[in-house]
Amino acid sequence: QVQLVESGGGLVQAGESLRLSCAASGTIFSSNDMGWYRQAPGKQRELVASMTRDFITKYADSVKDRFTIFRDNAKNTVYLQMHSLRPEDTAVYYCAAGRNTLYPRDYWGQGTQVTVSS
Repeated sequence: QVQLVESGGGLVQAGESLRLSCAASGTIFSSNDMGWYRQAPGKQRELVASMTRDFITKYADSVKDRFTIFRDNAKNTVYLQMHSLRPEDTAVYYCAAGRNTLYPRDYWGQGTQVTVSS
């Protein structure tokens, strides 16, 4: 059974940085495409960034040049490095895994809250 456990969320001020981590187990991590989604109150869940097993990346326009997704297959972990955070980045951030897609959705973590104060 695939398990994804996020960590690293918290409360920061606008302009600050934060790094989210997602540790995977129960799967051959290197074979999975991984992604970060977020959901703000009253809004739909949206893809923030994804990285295929071949290290192809995709970013939402709103986070390009501020967020970076990267993975460490030896640690079975995917990260989301976030810089220049804005209040509109406030949301619950979810890690997801899948196969053959830049929109992985087969497995989900429990989510981690990121709150950016102005």
